[in-house]
Amino acid sequence: MNKYYFIGIGGIGMSALARYFKAKGSELCGYDRTETPLTQALIAEGIPVHYRDDITAIPDSFKSDKNGTLVVYTPAVPASHSEMNWFRDKGYRLMKRSEVLGIISEAKETIAVSGTHGKTSVSTMTAHILTETGVGCDAFLGGISKNYGTNLLLQEDSALVVAEADEYDRSFLHLHPQIAVVTAMDADHLDIYGTHEELKKAFGQFVAQTKQGGYLLAKYGLEINAPAKVRKYTYSLDDPQADFHAANIRIHDSHYMFDVQIPDKLLKDVQLGIPGLVNVENSIAAMAASLLAGADAEKTARALSSFAGVQRRMDYRIKNTDTVYIDDYGHHPEELRFTIESVRMMYPKRRITGVFQPHLYTRTRDFADGFAKSLSMLDELILLDIYPAREEPISGITSQIIFDKVTIPDRQICRKADVISILADRRPDVLLTMGAGDIDTLVSPIETLLKQS
Repeated sequence: MNKYYFIGIGGIGMSALARYFKAKGSELCGYDRTETPLTQALIAEGIPVHYRDDITAIPDSFKSDKNGTLVVYTPAVPASHSEMNWFRDKGYRLMKRSEVLGIISEAKETIAVSGTHGKTSVSTMTAHILTETGVGCDAFLGGISKNYGTNLLLQEDSALVVAEADEYDRSFLHLHPQIAVVTAMDADHLDIYGTHEELKKAFGQFVAQTKQGGYLLAKYGLEINAPAKVRKYTYSLDDPQADFHAANIRIHDSHYMFDVQIPDKLLKDVQLGIPGLVNVENSIAAMAASLLAGADAEKTARALSSFAGVQRRMDYRIKNTDTVYIDDYGHHPEELRFTIESVRMMYPKRRITGVFQPHLYTRTRDFADGFAKSLSMLDELILLDIYPAREEPISGITSQIIFDKVTIPDRQICRKADVISILADRRPDVLLTMGAGDIDTLVSPIETLLKQS
């Protein structure tokens, strides 16, 4: 194939693949529903993107080359999508994003980072460590690395690829890693799996695809076993029973510093360049994966200090004596808990306001109690309407079912369009924006507002 047409090109995983094929010299273009900073970046890089589902928007060079064109799509695209149906009716080859990633990664030794939360941070940290230590890697990331300004890293002649292994729609079953990482197996995506047990079975299937002689790296305490002839290691924030764990964790000059116990030595005074206790745990996983891939231990420890983070993952937007503003992608109750706990630990005497946009009707329905419990850790909550993404509304499922269970008195529901005016009146001390929908479009306006205050 020498032409690639992307339906849903603005997705974080889809855009990484588009950038990959562009770098390889292929002709490509794509559709997405809305214009975003990411689609604008793709256009600036020479990748045409349009925003209307219209067969006439498909370039003639693709319409006249059925055999030379591969259509790549995301599962979030509705079955009624006219462009996708046109390609299907005309007999074009169509593949899901995860299938294409599986084919690309099969030719290399793959570090596949899975988990219901933490996988983007761990995979991006791992790619940064491998780059900084000179081991090198290609990387397909689930977020924009702030060190490199992209979700795709390419290194000529690299034998390794780091890939985020997404459990949604069982996408990660297209990967056959040399190193399989499992960060968490909390209940999620029950619209796909039905039950938590089925989700955990899928993780077991993913791990079973680890290549012979490879490694399973799992968070300590997870009930998941390595297949025959695959060696299992565990990691933890600070549990000494884990093969890789931190000790003597402290905050020094506003940064986390800690020691790291690895199987054959203790690495002293490791400093992490980003905030959050959860990221200390993520860094242990990234260090472990990098060491298993052949990175030098001392260089690995040093690389963490220069890690700048991932956009929308505990992402500091403003940090001064008057105002702190952090944006985060968290959209699961456990992710919210980790984020709020981390911020509370860093700012124990300050008032924390959270703006949260629930993502998906099914997730809101299934985890309303968990969301309410986590959000009740805030001092003040501003709760937005549900972002539906790929879903149709479900009768009786609105943000109100979370709101009614939140126990803090200072809370309100509002439309996304009203957030700026509410914040202008409130002048928050420490502000968190959280969610996986289109809440990210508020980040720049909030920054502007708070900098003017």
